[in-house]
Amino acid sequence: MRTLLATAFFLFFFSLAARAQQSDTAPPVVVQPGAPGSPSKTLSPSTRATLPPRSAADVVFMQGMIVHHAQAVEMTAMISAHTQNKDVRSLGARINSSQLDEIKFMKRWLAGRGESISKPRREMQGMDMPHGPGSHGTVSQDKDDMLHESMAMMPGMLTPQQMEALRKAKGAEFDHLFLLGMIQHHNGALTMVKDLFNTAGAGQDAELFNFATDADNAQRAEIRIMENMLDKEETEK
Repeated sequence: MRTLLATAFFLFFFSLAARAQQSDTAPPVVVQPGAPGSPSKTLSPSTRATLPPRSAADVVFMQGMIVHHAQAVEMTAMISAHTQNKDVRSLGARINSSQLDEIKFMKRWLAGRGESISKPRREMQGMDMPHGPGSHGTVSQDKDDMLHESMAMMPGMLTPQQMEALRKAKGAEFDHLFLLGMIQHHNGALTMVKDLFNTAGAGQDAELFNFATDADNAQRAEIRIMENMLDKEETEK
């Protein structure tokens, strides 16, 4: 009798363990939520997530914004050697940190979609360059000039002349030029976001939408801060 009871208990617990093991190894259930008013769908366990569709404008926006942010980082890098203004230093550190983080995000976004980090410079390919006598040494300079012109065409980008003036300025003059230049720069970024969302089919990617919206809000807030700093500057004169 004891042997029969022992055997029964063993079979019972073995059955429970087997069922538990089967449930642990069972394929996960993939459920796709339906549209409002529609039922959900149970998909095959082999279903794999896919990135949302994107438009060419999404890619161009991210590539351009990387270049745009890079100039803001270059501007903030001048602060430590050009001014002792605590407010400007604090603002610059905030801008530098946020823009570097956003550059990393944009590079990951592009790489994850198999896209180049930088725009193809088609405007530099197949363009007539001087090749005749006396033209040696001019091709590289011509390309550099065209690159500066291409960058200047982006909304808000400071011209080489503006950047040079900023490099030469010190103290209060630097503070003034920096604030004016960064307000111009931030307004350019707002224009780029607006142009993206005004482009049919663009900005539908959730990650890109959230990034562009957050960047827009942050830069509007920083513009208000800089405008207040300029107002304070005027009242102290």
